[in-house]
Amino acid sequence: MGFKLGNKSGMELVQVAILVAIAVALGLIFKTQITDFVNRTFEGLSNFS
Repeated sequence: MGFKLGNKSGMELVQVAILVAIAVALGLIFKTQITDFVNRTFEGLSNFS
């Protein structure tokens, strides 16, 4: 990996940072829904066996 175009690699870093920020924000917004879903899934699996 070379850094021939410093601007392009900088833009890629910015895009990755934005995607990570969006993923974290969605995780925080839907935290309760995600934890409820995971808990229900594991309860269903434990009841299944």
